[in-house]
This record gives sequence, structure tokens and C-alpha cells, in this order.
Amino acid sequence: MSDPLSVVSDGRLLRITFCREGGGVSDGMAARLSEALLRAHETSDAVLLSAAGPDFCTGRVREAAGPPATEAYSRRPEYDAIFGSYTAIRNAQVPVIAAIEGRAMGYGMAVTALCDVSIASETARFNIPELEHNVMPTMVMSALAGRLARNAVLWMAYSAQFIDAERALAYGLVSQVVPAASLKQESERFCQVLLGRPRPAILGLKEYLRVAPRLDDQAATDYARSLHAMINTAAAMKRANP
Repeated sequence: MSDPLSVVSDGRLLRITFCREGGGVSDGMAARLSEALLRAHETSDAVLLSAAGPDFCTGRVREAAGPPATEAYSRRPEYDAIFGSYTAIRNAQVPVIAAIEGRAMGYGMAVTALCDVSIASETARFNIPELEHNVMPTMVMSALAGRLARNAVLWMAYSAQFIDAERALAYGLVSQVVPAASLKQESERFCQVLLGRPRPAILGLKEYLRVAPRLDDQAATDYARSLHAMINTAAAMKRANP
């Protein structure tokens, strides 16, 4: 059986690929994703997240033997791998870019929203299917809160209907929509553009946008001033453009 999560270092780019048959992501895969993302800065300047199959991700797949715990307090840790992977995308020191094709359902939609840049094929589709299965979609909602407009998120959660890539772009879920045949090329092109930027700026931009929204206006300004001075005096920022 092939590895359901491929992690390959390619120069300054770390390539992570969902490879599980059927397109689902298991808790074990999510835990490994977290580990790879939180260590990505040790070898890489960016991460490209994609899928080997026709769908980016068809949702979370529970792989534990037996039924879930019946007591809520005992059951809560069963979701830690998923919530942990959300935190890892947010806290990864290098930017995470997603290339989305096919369906992005539930967990797949959450990951799409959390990535720093998400490039979608024009044929990509997105939905939050949990309520169709009588499951409260709070796991997904925790990733989408603050990323999409409230009425867009609620419409998707209540209806469980798919939206197309253009509506996902209008909702702010993805960064760019490209022709299906160009998804790989455009994703690679963007990664090369990103990797052409100085490393201090790559890290500093993500750091600021991770921290600043939690601060009041004065603190956000002061933080920007400090980062601006620190990053723009780095030796790497003084290199001549090629």
C-alpha cells in the first residue's frame, strides 16, 4: 500500500501530497501533516499542498477501531489531530500553498481556507456536508471563522450544497481560479515566484498576518514597525535582484 501522505523535499519547496484512495484524510494523516508543517522551515521556504487523485480532499476519515467514545469528555481528544492540523497550518513559519482540484469537502474546505494561498481549478467544488449526516460542523467552522463572510459560511453549512470555484473566489475561500489544465503549471509558477523573494520577507509576512489580527490597532502598528526595521536590515534583503 502506498503512503497516504507523501512528504518530499524539493530544494526550498516542501511538497506534501494527499494520496489516500478515495480522497479522504485520516486522523493519522492529519497528525503527520502537522508534524511536517511545523518543521518545514528547517529545510524549506514554502510548502505546496496538493492531492494525487481527482479530488483534493473528500473529508475526514475516522480510522479508529470500534465506535466513538460515548462520554463527551472522553471523546473530545479523538478530534485533536484535526484541530492540531488547523493550528499547524496557521503556525507554520513558512507559507502553505494549496492546489485544489475536484472536490474539497469538510476537512478539505477547512484546509483550503487556512492555507496562505489557495489556487483552484475552475472545475473545483467545495461544500460542508456534515449536516446531511446529522453531524454538527463545528470542526470545519472553527477553521472558517474569520476567513469567510458569516452569511456565506452559514449558507454553506445549512444547505450542504456545493459551490463552484468562482463562487469560492467571490467568498474569499480561494486566492485564484485557473483553467483545469493549467492548475499544476500555475501552482508551480507561483511557488517559483514566492521562492524568488528573500527568506526574511517570506517568513515575516506570514508572521505578521498570523499575529497582527489578534492585537489592537496600536499594538499591531508597533509590531509592524518592529518587524519592518528588523527584516529590512537583514543581509538577505540587500541582495541585488537577479
